Amino acid sequence: MYLSAEKKEEIFKKHGSSEKDTGSAEGQIALFTYRIAHLTGHLKNNRKDFGTQRSLQLLVGKRRSLLDYLKKTDIERYRAIVKELKLRR
Repeated sequence: MYLSAEKKEEIFKKHGSSEKDTGSAEGQIALFTYRIAHLTGHLKNNRKDFGTQRSLQLLVGKRRSLLDYLKKTDIERYRAIVKELKLRR
């Protein structure tokens, strides 16, 4: 399994307020980014895996909506997470 409980805790500890804070927008965006990177690597080797392609598109949409929410509510947190995760926007 590519995403163990320890890896999730590490992601939430780094980007959230604690490893148990799984509801913060920053933590969820970081987790989605990690999963998107993994699925992108999988799709480079398996281009005809359309189920994974759909899952990737759904994850990108979820991350985009969380980023839009964060941008609308707190622009400083938005800028910090975009810079920290090295996202384009």
